[in-house]
Amino acid sequence: MVNGIKPISSRSMAERVEISLREYFAQKSFKPGDPLPTELELAAALGVSRNVVREALSRFKMLGIVEAKKKSGMVISNPDIVGTFEKVMTPEIMDEATLQDLFELRLALEMGIADLLYIHKTEKDLDELEEIAAREMKEKDNNFRISNEIAFHSKLYEMTGNNTLKRFQSLLLPIFGYVIKLEKKKVISGKVTHQDLVKILRKGTVEDFKEGMLSHLQPHFDRVRSFKK
Repeated sequence: MVNGIKPISSRSMAERVEISLREYFAQKSFKPGDPLPTELELAAALGVSRNVVREALSRFKMLGIVEAKKKSGMVISNPDIVGTFEKVMTPEIMDEATLQDLFELRLALEMGIADLLYIHKTEKDLDELEEIAAREMKEKDNNFRISNEIAFHSKLYEMTGNNTLKRFQSLLLPIFGYVIKLEKKKVISGKVTHQDLVKILRKGTVEDFKEGMLSHLQPHFDRVRSFKK
């Protein structure tokens, strides 16, 4: 008897306005710097109160999608995507599933940076990587080894020449603490060491590096597989 009855949307009015405005921005091909209609104009067009429009716009402001200009009013902005993540990235209040998802994201990123590394790498970069790897081999203190592990992989992201990747790596650094906790405060690496990776970057091909990175990260992928069983 109830076939054909559509469920009532549980979204608030402000959420529905937010969705409508997103569609409007896309349809009209708004670009950074373009002025928006006034709150009153938007409220009249949407058939809602000005307060509802203001709440929706405040969400866009928080995300960096729009900003207020003194003479222009509200304009489309160029959102800082990584900056938005930074505002909510607090590992201490995240559940285990979210932390695991973020670490898997980091694994995927590190497996995918090889081509950019080979485009942008310099001898100076490789010398710095080699120095980090050499320090790691000499030092037995695990805390030092952890800091060196972070330094090595951070340098790889820096070498890609991609500022967003570099910032995203910094954003995901706290997730490393979650992994260390799982591994009982030890750094676990695969058969291919950091020194091996530097050698491959100097003399090997992109495909060689991809295979080397997979071997280096293999213990982490094995742990992910064990969780899925």
